Amino acid sequence: MAQQDRAIRTRRVILEAAASVFDEQGYDRATIAEVLERAGVTKGALYFHFASKEQLALAVLEEQVVDIAVEPQKIKLQEFVDAGQVLAYRLRRDPIQRGAARLAVEQGSNHLDRKQSMISWTRFVEGLLNEARARGEILESIVVRDTAELFVGAFAGLQMMSHAMTNQADLSHRLTVFFQHTLPSIAVPAVLAKLNLDPERGEKLEAALQRKMSVAAEAGESVAVG
Repeated sequence: MAQQDRAIRTRRVILEAAASVFDEQGYDRATIAEVLERAGVTKGALYFHFASKEQLALAVLEEQVVDIAVEPQKIKLQEFVDAGQVLAYRLRRDPIQRGAARLAVEQGSNHLDRKQSMISWTRFVEGLLNEARARGEILESIVVRDTAELFVGAFAGLQMMSHAMTNQADLSHRLTVFFQHTLPSIAVPAVLAKLNLDPERGEKLEAALQRKMSVAAEAGESVAVG
């Protein structure tokens, strides 16, 4: 069990190192040598988990979390906003999210299957919007699939611009501006007036989520010991 845990930790260290290199250099300029130096592992350890740079990149893309577990809200459209702001916050802090985001949108190596993360994120957003429609929160004229794809495409563009301008520091603000301009054409007016678009909300929600996960982990350890 200890050996298995060590292997899991080593794999995670390699993935985070690779994601950081992909985020900074892009796929084509990234090298295995730089990943090894960043991760502080041997070549054998890396190749035990990943046979090539391509496999590393695909693993980073697969590791990207798009099913954002935000706290349930009375207004489903608020969960849609919250999920976007949590992801925007993570793109400032989480190496996996940052590396995967660059891999998904850059125009480098075309043999990477980069569309899967876009498809997954679109499905997630579409699910939230369909639930919002079922609750009568969005206008009947809205085509949910088109709206979900618009959001995902716009978000990708926002994060690229934010990366270039401020290294993602202003992404939450840019996303709030996007919501301010687009939600009036999506949400029922009575719902729109109740939405919280605070750009700092993502950080607060992520902190609450991490506390919740920490408590759950401690509870799990206590049960195991008992």
